[in-house]
Amino acid sequence: MKRFLLGLVVAGLLAAGAVQAQNSERNGQHDFDFELGSWKIHLKKRLHLLTGSNEWVDFDGTSVTRKLWDGRAQIEEFETDGAGGHIEGLTLRTYNLQTQEWRLYWANSKDGIVTVPQIGRFKNGVGEFYAQDTFNGKSIFIQFIWSKTDSNKPHFEQSFSEDGGKTWEVNWITDQVRVGEGKEK
Repeated sequence: MKRFLLGLVVAGLLAAGAVQAQNSERNGQHDFDFELGSWKIHLKKRLHLLTGSNEWVDFDGTSVTRKLWDGRAQIEEFETDGAGGHIEGLTLRTYNLQTQEWRLYWANSKDGIVTVPQIGRFKNGVGEFYAQDTFNGKSIFIQFIWSKTDSNKPHFEQSFSEDGGKTWEVNWITDQVRVGEGKEK
């Protein structure tokens, strides 16, 4: 009986160690390190959201991202100009070590309102983040997808869904090109 109980204790400790090792391997606090530094931005924005319209406008500009809290947070300053006007905003990204999730908060200079956070994580180099919000008085889901994060040309897309996530309409596409030597420390 003692051997059986000892076996259960050892098995429990091994299982706890495996979970802890898995969690420490998945520490994603550096998932957004690719974003650190200065960027040239090309933005494509759909003009009439959730109407079936396929009319887009282009913007060009810059962004600069700095890390905070030893990489568990970042602040990005974003500014573009184009046929659709001027967009100036910021993104605050914060990482929760316990849930291993990022929260992405956006605000623009037009109204100064910080949006509900997009919540998600990276898997195999692709970041997926989701939120629920309202648009024109209707409840919608919002999706952010980050890809090509292992290059100096990351790609970002924002989509809205008004049918509970069954279908998505892309409405904001950003392609970036790094300015300078690489990641800031």
